Amino acid sequence: MKLGILINTDRHLQHVVGITEAALARGHEVQIFTMDAGTRLLNSPEYSALCRMQGVTMNFCSLNAKQGGMPLEALSEEINSGSQYDNAVMNHSADRVIVL
Repeated sequence: MKLGILINTDRHLQHVVGITEAALARGHEVQIFTMDAGTRLLNSPEYSALCRMQGVTMNFCSLNAKQGGMPLEALSEEINSGSQYDNAVMNHSADRVIVL
């Protein structure tokens, strides 16, 4: 199964980490798309580390990150800069999507 996680706030870091780890432990793939206020989580080492877990792909809306003043050059190369198109692709390809 492929789980999509849409992150549009910066309030649920521990839930994102816990859900991701639980899904991976059950053999699922996880796609994470970060947008709006959620892009603030990209500054968190704990959040950014999720991209290095086998079975996890991460994308973020570069427009939202730029509008929020996020220094994009400091991000891990494993986190893909993208657009709302990437959000649409995640929603289309995921079996289930959680919004936090």
